[in-house]
Amino acid sequence: MNLANKTYFALKKSDRSNFRRGGTDPKKNDNRKNKDDNFQWQKASKNFIFWLILILVTIWISKQLTTVGKTEHELSYQEFKQFLEKGQVESIIVSGKELRGELKEPQSDPKNYRTTFKSFIVFLSGELDFATADKWIDQYGVQLRFKPQKVDWWGYILQSLPFILLILFWFVLLRRMQGGGQKGIFSFGKSRAKLLTENRIKVTFSDVAGADEAKQELREIIDFLKEPEKFQRLGGKIPKGALLLGPPGTGKTLLAKAVAGEADVPFFSMSGADFVEMFVGVGASRVRDLFEQGKRNAPCIIFIDELDAVGRHRGAGLGGGHDEREQTLNQLLVEMDGFESNEGVILIAATNRPDVLDSALLRPGRFDRQIVVDRPDVRGREGILKVHTQKIPLAKNVDLEVLAKGTPGFSGADLANMVNEAALYASRFNKNRVEMADFETAKDKVLMGTERRSLLISDEEKKSTAYHEAGHVLVAKLTPGSDPVHKVTIIPRGRALGATTTLPIDEKHNYSKDYCERMLIQLMGGRAAEKLVLDQLTTGAGNDIERATELARKMVCEWGMSDKLGPMTFGKKQEEIFLGREIAQHRDYSEKTAQAIDEEVRRIVENAAFSADKLLKENSEKLHALAQALLEKEMLDGAMIDQVIQNSGAKKYRSGSKEKKKSETGSGKKKPADRKKSNRKAKTTADDES
Repeated sequence: MNLANKTYFALKKSDRSNFRRGGTDPKKNDNRKNKDDNFQWQKASKNFIFWLILILVTIWISKQLTTVGKTEHELSYQEFKQFLEKGQVESIIVSGKELRGELKEPQSDPKNYRTTFKSFIVFLSGELDFATADKWIDQYGVQLRFKPQKVDWWGYILQSLPFILLILFWFVLLRRMQGGGQKGIFSFGKSRAKLLTENRIKVTFSDVAGADEAKQELREIIDFLKEPEKFQRLGGKIPKGALLLGPPGTGKTLLAKAVAGEADVPFFSMSGADFVEMFVGVGASRVRDLFEQGKRNAPCIIFIDELDAVGRHRGAGLGGGHDEREQTLNQLLVEMDGFESNEGVILIAATNRPDVLDSALLRPGRFDRQIVVDRPDVRGREGILKVHTQKIPLAKNVDLEVLAKGTPGFSGADLANMVNEAALYASRFNKNRVEMADFETAKDKVLMGTERRSLLISDEEKKSTAYHEAGHVLVAKLTPGSDPVHKVTIIPRGRALGATTTLPIDEKHNYSKDYCERMLIQLMGGRAAEKLVLDQLTTGAGNDIERATELARKMVCEWGMSDKLGPMTFGKKQEEIFLGREIAQHRDYSEKTAQAIDEEVRRIVENAAFSADKLLKENSEKLHALAQALLEKEMLDGAMIDQVIQNSGAKKYRSGSKEKKKSETGSGKKKPADRKKSNRKAKTTADDES
């Protein structure tokens, strides 16, 4: 029985699994501890060297200043002998070949009679003999003392300092070239993965809401690393990889942080863009180094964020088969499931572009699990709001359930931004707690953009915007099955002069033909209102027309909602994988079919415009009432809109007939010059983003 087996059986039963994984092996723990100690010692030694150099430089500067401040005057031996024979020398200190002495009275310099001195120094060619010393004492009465000669270390250091600095410079340069530094010239192939340590702020699964299925999938992986025998007793194998898919802002990276906080194993994190650099072969080398680190620290988890930066389809791009990105991908494929297996190394990756990933990367055995992290539903949004409002003091009137219902389509990042904006808005007015009105204001800001009350708008443009938005609102109210109108405003927000927002009652994941047609009618309501009341068309309907045409073309070409063309798709999108966006659309149909598609799209859009025009003509008094209310209050919510429509049924808007007469007689029409002037002021962007 070898030493490893003895150690294994000496452990408790609960710790044997960890011993197999290397989690509680005393030797491995000692090795990790020694690595940490070495790192701390290296760090401390660097600090010590820095302070030592600083102290030495300070001493040298002070010594130089002290030397400069001395008043000793250097004399030649002949000059010294003259002063000695005149009996002007009082005392002498002999130190080797140096004589330092004091004169009885200050004397003028023989070379410069304007300067005087009293202390002097004389350099002898040899050491002073005792006979000469006795003569000076007996004959001239000089006080003579002898001192041992000290080694002038500072002199030697100063003389050799340039050579020392040159040697240090070459030493540091060689260390850099050999990769000893963090950014050595030969360290390009080293992985830049960061190992998360325990002293960082931990994110756990309790900080993640709205992705229960994804949390369950990832929790199983963590449990497998902690208790492998629980799953291996029935022959199960640990998944080699998990791919997090979903739109931006849904919490993929946050889930990875939660895995790092929950898993009691080493966690390496790296971005997909960190692999590829300017030198060929760097990406593949970094992949090898990353998995070597993983093997040394197994069991461990490796997280690669934005995998699409390195995992795109092979054979598509500008570099062909020798593209640096493809070499990196090939090495990643080999490391994940190649000839050598990486036991205990689990790869977790995140991307919002799964359509561009290579098929070999997505197969089972590499990424065994594809975890979809989609936008949260009502319950998920409520949970996310609870997480983000934990540290925010809320007023009693704040209802997170109502906020969750009123924010369909919001991602986790949008909800976090909304909560933060509400807190900032409440702080602006020195409130102690965040109220429901603050959340409503923040929601409008996220949905429609920031208010631009300082924008100067003429009364004519304001009236046109009011009727445009009133047309959208009235058509949405009068069309059965449409989404209820949440709010309408003619205050400029973002890039729009006005905005109408609708919020669906239920979560929609599938859209019917009737719903699409109702959406088209609502989009054409603003243009129909302008034409009906003001007898003019403005650029404000540009975005509406663009969206309506795009929706109608998708109904015909992609969704098979045309009775004339039937259940067929037309046009195949061509996407350059390397560039990442579709750059053209391949026409796989004839000119006759293209003409039929154009006619069908035109018919659908014109039918929607006709229906919107008919609805507004039959309810013109409600249209005038809504527009007048918008001009007065500038913003109406759902309850106020219902109240205005109900009141307009009992009492007709009188000036509405006058506007209609003006439009019929032509007296309300503008001159061509006035129209041109108005169009210059109008924005080319859409004035509603409903």
